[in-house]
Amino acid sequence: MQLTEFQLWPADGTSTNIGLHGFSVWISVLQLLLPVNYRHMAMKETKIKIWKFFKVIVSSLLITTLVLFTAATIRTLSLDVNVGLQLAHWEKSKNISLVIDQRHREELLGNFKEALRIPTVSFSETESNATALRQFDAFLRKAFPTVFSSSVVHHELVANYSHLFRVQGSQPDSVPYLLLAHIDVVPAKESDGWEAPPFSAKEIDDFIYGRGTIDDKCAVMGILQALEYLLIRGYTPRRGFYIGLGHDEEIRGFHGAKNIVRVMKERGVKLSFVLDEGLAILDGVISGLDGPAALIGVSEKGSANVKLSVTMAPGHSSMPPRESSIGILAAAVKRLEENPLPRLFGHGPERETFEHLAHKFGLPLKFIMSNLWLFSPLLGRVLEGKPDTNALVRTTTAVTMFNAGVKVNIIPSLAEAYVNLRIHSAQTLQEVLDFIHATVGDQRVKIELIDGFDPLPVSSSDERSFGFQIIKKTVLDMFPTLTVAPGICIGNTDSRHFKDLSNDIYRFAPVWFKPGDAQRFHGINERISKKNYEELVVFYFNLFQNCDIQKLPELHASIHEL
Repeated sequence: MQLTEFQLWPADGTSTNIGLHGFSVWISVLQLLLPVNYRHMAMKETKIKIWKFFKVIVSSLLITTLVLFTAATIRTLSLDVNVGLQLAHWEKSKNISLVIDQRHREELLGNFKEALRIPTVSFSETESNATALRQFDAFLRKAFPTVFSSSVVHHELVANYSHLFRVQGSQPDSVPYLLLAHIDVVPAKESDGWEAPPFSAKEIDDFIYGRGTIDDKCAVMGILQALEYLLIRGYTPRRGFYIGLGHDEEIRGFHGAKNIVRVMKERGVKLSFVLDEGLAILDGVISGLDGPAALIGVSEKGSANVKLSVTMAPGHSSMPPRESSIGILAAAVKRLEENPLPRLFGHGPERETFEHLAHKFGLPLKFIMSNLWLFSPLLGRVLEGKPDTNALVRTTTAVTMFNAGVKVNIIPSLAEAYVNLRIHSAQTLQEVLDFIHATVGDQRVKIELIDGFDPLPVSSSDERSFGFQIIKKTVLDMFPTLTVAPGICIGNTDSRHFKDLSNDIYRFAPVWFKPGDAQRFHGINERISKKNYEELVVFYFNLFQNCDIQKLPELHASIHEL
């Protein structure tokens, strides 16, 4: 056979002679066909691998979802952090009970009304009613003669108008505690729309109307009235305690509370806990909650007052510049309002509030609130939709003053705005200031911190917390159907000055708030029912005695952690 030919044997057994060129064609065809088959097989294998991977991912997601749902369901059914020490065996004590008969009722209501009629108004940081404060001092001595004459009570005036009482205990090794309240009130005018004159203490439908009925003369009078009744019955506390009554809380307490702190520090006093005004019993206020809840404040938001200002050369309105001081400042303010500080729900004590209340909600809220480890972002988004609940979620920004201009045809040289911020527990004052600078982002706007402070430390509220559990027990002894939960105060109290004297500061009084009552606070028609004021007296009467126990009972497991 010559080299120019090649013999091929087809399937029928015959042979065919083709040239080298034909052979080359066959090789080329084979080279084309083989890779196609190979690529097809490779693609098929790749698709199989992708499908298997997809099935693994989907299966993993389904299993994870099932596990999470099971865990969340178990937690929803089992979580009741309120059980706590309620099921434990408390130390037995022979408490004196207070039965308020008609004579006592007339006496305590008469004293309370007289206190309300004294206009102890704090108008500003430089102006207060000193005459009324002196009158109130004389009134207290007349209303509570046993308190002021008892051998176990030491009383002194601090900064001329504030009061500090030390009640000696029979067991000096027990760490004392402090009850706080304040004498002064904010201004009020009948012409603002009051149903009764604000300093008349007038009764309308079993409510007493007047400035100070809930902020804060109910606590001032309730504490001293309870102590008066106990001393009359020969009571001597085992655990000593203090009572502090500030005279300028409404103007930040720089003279009253701060000087009380100074006096106590000089004497080396350390406190087991502090109880001041703050939160209350909410009845019908929390939508969806089954029954009323007593919220005990375990912290306060921080605060900052910031001044923004723009200065430019003045000019005539007939030849205005492209941007005025007012326009530049207004744009800066608008940026602050349109860019709120970040949502921080779940990073502060508000998380504990909802977990304590979870079992009192129906589904699906119960499921969500029992599992904030999973649903915090969702609930945070819902809460930020309303101003009152948005205050729980983040540091709030409120533009409260805007000043500029002296005449209609003059472009002002100076424009000023004041911004009040209430700082969330998870942020600091410095972080808020940095945010303001970054958000304003205009060198022409001067930013100044007028005053401010960080959020207050979060006090303990677990089953080892003496102060919280004693307050809680006293509430539940009186109102067994209530739900008790820790909470956050969005306003500030005198108690913030006492953080160096105690790690545990609580803000609560058993004042009942129904829908709309919160607006009476510093508003018009401030009032309290006669029954509720009696309950305050009984509460403090029992609290004094409950604090005499040596230690809390043994822990009872109440939280299921998954």
